[in-house]
Amino acid sequence: MECIGIGLRLQEEQTSLHGGRSQVKRILVPVLMLASSTLMATAWLGHLKFRNSIGFWVALGASWLLVLPEYVLNVAATRFGYGTYSGAQMASFHLAGGVICVALVSHYLLGERLGVIQVVGFALLAVAMILIMYRPSVS
Repeated sequence: MECIGIGLRLQEEQTSLHGGRSQVKRILVPVLMLASSTLMATAWLGHLKFRNSIGFWVALGASWLLVLPEYVLNVAATRFGYGTYSGAQMASFHLAGGVICVALVSHYLLGERLGVIQVVGFALLAVAMILIMYRPSVS
Protein backbone atom coordinates (compact mmCIF):
# COMPACT_ATOMS: atom_id res chain seq x y z
CA MET A 1 0.00 0.00 0.00
CA GLU A 2 2.88 2.34 0.83
CA CYS A 3 4.30 1.70 -2.64
CA ILE A 4 1.08 2.91 -4.25
CA GLY A 5 1.13 6.06 -2.09
CA ILE A 6 4.73 6.80 -3.11
CA GLY A 7 3.87 6.18 -6.76
CA LEU A 8 0.90 8.54 -6.59
CA ARG A 9 3.02 11.20 -4.88
CA LEU A 10 5.70 10.88 -7.58
CA GLN A 11 3.05 11.11 -10.29
CA GLU A 12 1.61 14.28 -8.68
CA GLU A 13 5.09 15.81 -8.46
CA GLN A 14 5.80 14.99 -12.11
CA THR A 15 2.44 16.46 -13.15
CA SER A 16 3.12 19.69 -11.27
CA LEU A 17 6.66 19.79 -12.67
CA HIS A 18 5.32 19.23 -16.20
CA GLY A 19 2.74 21.99 -15.68
CA GLY A 20 5.54 24.34 -14.64
CA ARG A 21 7.58 23.41 -17.71
CA SER A 22 4.55 24.01 -19.89
CA GLN A 23 4.19 27.53 -18.46
CA VAL A 24 7.87 28.20 -19.15
CA LYS A 25 7.41 26.98 -22.73
CA ARG A 26 4.34 29.18 -23.22
CA ILE A 27 6.52 32.22 -22.45
CA LEU A 28 9.97 31.16 -23.65
CA VAL A 29 8.97 29.91 -27.11
CA PRO A 30 7.38 33.22 -28.24
CA VAL A 31 10.33 35.16 -26.75
CA LEU A 32 12.81 33.00 -28.70
CA MET A 33 10.75 33.41 -31.87
CA LEU A 34 10.59 37.19 -31.46
CA ALA A 35 14.35 37.31 -30.91
CA SER A 36 14.77 35.18 -34.04
CA SER A 37 12.47 37.48 -36.03
CA THR A 38 14.34 40.56 -34.84
CA LEU A 39 17.66 39.11 -36.01
CA MET A 40 16.16 38.13 -39.36
CA ALA A 41 14.61 41.56 -39.93
CA THR A 42 17.94 43.17 -39.07
CA ALA A 43 19.72 40.83 -41.49
CA TRP A 44 17.20 41.64 -44.24
CA LEU A 45 17.20 45.41 -43.78
CA GLY A 46 20.10 46.49 -41.58
CA HIS A 47 22.66 46.65 -44.38
CA LEU A 48 20.50 49.22 -46.20
CA LYS A 49 21.47 51.82 -43.62
CA PHE A 50 25.07 51.47 -44.86
CA ARG A 51 24.35 50.90 -48.58
CA ASN A 52 26.56 53.82 -49.64
CA SER A 53 29.49 52.94 -47.39
CA ILE A 54 29.86 49.14 -47.65
CA GLY A 55 29.92 46.85 -50.64
CA PHE A 56 27.57 44.03 -51.53
CA TRP A 57 29.83 41.22 -50.31
CA VAL A 58 30.41 42.87 -46.92
CA ALA A 59 26.65 43.41 -46.56
CA LEU A 60 26.02 39.79 -47.53
CA GLY A 61 28.59 38.51 -45.03
CA ALA A 62 27.22 40.69 -42.23
CA SER A 63 23.68 39.52 -43.00
CA TRP A 64 24.74 35.88 -42.92
CA LEU A 65 26.44 36.42 -39.56
CA LEU A 66 23.06 37.54 -38.21
CA VAL A 67 21.13 34.76 -39.91
CA LEU A 68 23.03 31.88 -38.27
CA PRO A 69 22.07 32.75 -34.67
CA GLU A 70 18.57 33.59 -35.95
CA TYR A 71 18.23 30.10 -37.34
CA VAL A 72 19.55 28.55 -34.11
CA LEU A 73 16.92 30.47 -32.11
CA ASN A 74 14.17 29.51 -34.56
CA VAL A 75 14.99 25.80 -34.58
CA ALA A 76 15.42 25.76 -30.78
CA ALA A 77 12.06 27.49 -30.29
CA THR A 78 10.16 25.17 -32.63
CA ARG A 79 11.71 22.00 -31.21
CA PHE A 80 11.20 23.14 -27.61
CA GLY A 81 7.68 24.44 -28.22
CA TYR A 82 6.25 21.57 -30.24
CA GLY A 83 3.58 19.90 -28.15
CA THR A 84 2.85 23.04 -26.17
CA TYR A 85 2.02 24.74 -29.47
CA SER A 86 1.12 23.10 -32.75
CA GLY A 87 3.43 23.45 -35.73
CA ALA A 88 0.89 25.74 -37.42
CA GLN A 89 0.63 27.95 -34.33
CA MET A 90 4.39 28.32 -34.07
CA ALA A 91 4.77 29.05 -37.79
CA SER A 92 1.99 31.65 -37.60
CA PHE A 93 3.57 33.29 -34.57
CA HIS A 94 6.97 33.34 -36.25
CA LEU A 95 5.61 34.83 -39.48
CA ALA A 96 3.47 37.46 -37.72
CA GLY A 97 6.37 38.33 -35.44
CA GLY A 98 8.58 38.63 -38.52
CA VAL A 99 6.21 41.10 -40.16
CA ILE A 100 6.11 43.25 -37.03
CA CYS A 101 9.90 43.06 -36.57
CA VAL A 102 10.47 44.12 -40.20
CA ALA A 103 8.22 47.13 -39.65
CA LEU A 104 10.01 48.05 -36.40
CA VAL A 105 13.49 47.63 -37.89
CA SER A 106 12.54 49.69 -40.94
CA HIS A 107 11.11 52.39 -38.68
CA TYR A 108 13.82 52.55 -36.02
CA LEU A 109 16.90 51.60 -38.04
CA LEU A 110 16.06 53.07 -41.44
CA GLY A 111 13.89 55.94 -40.23
CA GLU A 112 10.88 54.94 -42.33
CA ARG A 113 7.50 56.23 -41.23
CA LEU A 114 4.70 53.95 -40.05
CA GLY A 115 1.33 55.33 -41.05
CA VAL A 116 -2.00 54.94 -39.29
CA ILE A 117 -3.12 52.31 -41.81
CA GLN A 118 -0.04 50.19 -41.07
CA VAL A 119 -0.62 50.47 -37.31
CA VAL A 120 -4.26 49.38 -37.81
CA GLY A 121 -2.98 46.47 -39.92
CA PHE A 122 -0.66 45.42 -37.08
CA ALA A 123 -3.55 45.62 -34.61
CA LEU A 124 -5.57 43.32 -36.89
CA LEU A 125 -2.56 41.01 -37.13
CA ALA A 126 -2.46 40.90 -33.31
CA VAL A 127 -6.16 39.95 -33.24
CA ALA A 128 -5.48 37.23 -35.83
CA MET A 129 -2.65 35.85 -33.68
CA ILE A 130 -4.89 35.75 -30.61
CA LEU A 131 -7.43 33.73 -32.60
CA ILE A 132 -4.73 31.40 -33.98
CA MET A 133 -3.12 30.83 -30.56
CA TYR A 134 -6.43 30.34 -28.72
CA ARG A 135 -6.98 26.84 -27.41
CA PRO A 136 -10.33 26.21 -25.79
CA SER A 137 -10.09 24.50 -22.43
CA VAL A 138 -11.22 20.89 -22.45
CA SER A 139 -13.80 20.16 -19.76
